Amino acid sequence: MRITVRDGWFEKAFPQFLGIPAPEEIERVTGHGDLHWGNLTAPLVILDWERWGLVPVGYDPGILYVNSLLVPEVAARIRTEFADVLDTPAGRIGELAALAEMLQAVARGYYPELAHMLVARAAELTGVQPPIPVSSEIPA
Repeated sequence: MRITVRDGWFEKAFPQFLGIPAPEEIERVTGHGDLHWGNLTAPLVILDWERWGLVPVGYDPGILYVNSLLVPEVAARIRTEFADVLDTPAGRIGELAALAEMLQAVARGYYPELAHMLVARAAELTGVQPPIPVSSEIPA
């Protein structure tokens, strides 16, 4: 089976972008791997399946959530709709993976407007202030 987010990435990205060690165990499910608003249409069609494979539980809704932080009402709705997944220990790891991936993108120069929100959410989940994102090229 295809693994979209590999263990080696966790081992490097969690300390570098979240300031915490990688989880020892990662529960995975089949997922899209890139579920953000650019890959959704109305009526609901999910586009761009090139990254599909095994992802951490909560990763897909976590990616959608962190991509929605600039619109608090939408982000809150996603948290509510996916609470049954995101509010579990496995789902928390998936959301942290989404945050680490987005913080890695910030380090590459993307999403500067989201940076402070991503850092704040990561700190809220972990109790640790993440390092300031710096340039990185860790492959997923």
